[in-house]
Amino acid sequence: MSLPIPSVPSPPPSSPNSVGGLTLLGRPGCGLCEELLEELQQVAATVPLPPLAVLDVDDDPVLSRRHGLDIPVLLLDGVVVCRHRLDRQELLRLLRPR
Repeated sequence: MSLPIPSVPSPPPSSPNSVGGLTLLGRPGCGLCEELLEELQQVAATVPLPPLAVLDVDDDPVLSRRHGLDIPVLLLDGVVVCRHRLDRQELLRLLRPR
């Protein structure tokens, strides 16, 4: 992905569910992945977001098999928030303290 992203330690590729915070699953050259990342950056300008890890699904056969062309996928603490397009309302709902 060509957009600058926050510097966060990346988890092992096959374990996005063990990551705390946000995880974006995608691949380089994916236009929808870059759009979702841009939208996340816009949201981050208005509300604090957890750390973001960006994983290339092609780096891990399990992720590649599981998600294939069904990317981008945004996870929050291992739970799917949205696929393909950012669902801002769902992300903000999940981020609200309980």
